[in-house]
Amino acid sequence: MIASLIRLVTGAQARWEGVEPYGPDGQPVRRIYFANHTSNLDAPVIWSSLPKPVRDRTRPVAARDYWEGGPIRRFLSQKVFRAVLIERKKVSAHSNPLEAMEAVLDAGDSLILFPEGTRSDDEDGGVNDFKPGLWHLARKHPDVELVPVYLENLNRILPKGDFLLIPLLAAVTFGSPIKPEEGEEKGTFLHRAKQCVEQMAHAGEGRV
Repeated sequence: MIASLIRLVTGAQARWEGVEPYGPDGQPVRRIYFANHTSNLDAPVIWSSLPKPVRDRTRPVAARDYWEGGPIRRFLSQKVFRAVLIERKKVSAHSNPLEAMEAVLDAGDSLILFPEGTRSDDEDGGVNDFKPGLWHLARKHPDVELVPVYLENLNRILPKGDFLLIPLLAAVTFGSPIKPEEGEEKGTFLHRAKQCVEQMAHAGEGRV
């Protein structure tokens, strides 16, 4: 019901380009969906755009300080999205966010990840440089598919600092999976992963 409500409010349309929602056997595939980050709606919109069997095995990675900032957000993050809440400001050896993400992958579930680490302020949808978390997860879990995702209009539906939704249509584009190449350096891979997301933005400009 909540997934349907999110799709209704945002008008989010899922586009599967170069990848299917399920594996060849018709079952959910363990994946890391990595996307551009412009709004607090990003994770819920990606989550709600997945088919229910896939959604049930997919957990967003989200900032603890935001999603524990009130009883409603806390309920949604814990009971609905089953979010992996991570520290953004007080990261230490005892609160390494990668450990929680790896535990989810080890349990057979998928992740929704925003490698920029924070929301972009670029109103034209520009993507910031990716932080190394995606690289480390990809190296430690080579059998997990890395699926780039591009979100359109979320920064306009819920602009940064606003609390009221602006009625526009959002789109969620799922692209072809990637993986680190043999001998590829961390910086090169992260730049390539970022380019995959950016290229879907440019492709969307030509859509009718």
